[in-house]
Amino acid sequence: MLKPVEPQDSVQAWTLSPAGDSCLVLNFGAVLSAERNRLVARSARQLDAAARQGLLPGITDIVPAMVSLGIHYRPEQIACQGDESPYEALAAQLEAVLRQADDTQASEPRLIEIPVCYGGEHGPDLDEVARGLGLTPQALIDLHSGQWLDVLMVGFAPGHPYIGVLDERLDPQRRKSPRTQVAAGSIGLANRQSVIYPLELPGGWNLIGRTPLTMFDAYRAEPCLLHSSDKVRFVPIEPRQFASLSEQEHTR
Repeated sequence: MLKPVEPQDSVQAWTLSPAGDSCLVLNFGAVLSAERNRLVARSARQLDAAARQGLLPGITDIVPAMVSLGIHYRPEQIACQGDESPYEALAAQLEAVLRQADDTQASEPRLIEIPVCYGGEHGPDLDEVARGLGLTPQALIDLHSGQWLDVLMVGFAPGHPYIGVLDERLDPQRRKSPRTQVAAGSIGLANRQSVIYPLELPGGWNLIGRTPLTMFDAYRAEPCLLHSSDKVRFVPIEPRQFASLSEQEHTR
């Protein structure tokens, strides 16, 4: 039976665990924090660079989450010594790469502004959520758009970002009754995080606004607009600006 591989010294902030016979998980803890999330993103970039340089043969995909990394690999391509398993061999290789981390080479995050039309038909839950939080709708908008936020991960659906961590006053629960259809570009709010629906999907987040930007397009060179480790700021716009920007998006 495969067991988690612990780092050789206690100062390392991560552990490696198997997830089936062709994936392992690099875990940085059980509680989300900005520091841990940025460490995930930095480690993903480091391992991806090593894989591209041929230092980690056999890896097929590196998937960052909020406090962990999923590393998919082909067991038959992992060089093993003695009776060690492909998982054990790859874990040792990953540990060697991770120990070479150099904070001075950490890249600066991309800064991306996301225009949002809040309330009305684009944000049908805004007023109700504001009342539940003891805020005016404008106060909620000001808090939501008042800071640069981290893209914590991209998942659930292609190009679907989880963004946070928001002001502690923006902490509503998800809706008790999820919607069967949520329009692409809708901005969801719950538990001090926001999501942006990249496609028309079902969902249970509180809808407070909508962006005209296309979050996912399979025909673009970079299909996903946002990536883990990006920083975003929501920028309020008026309905007429939403219509104009939406038209521009669809004529590209």
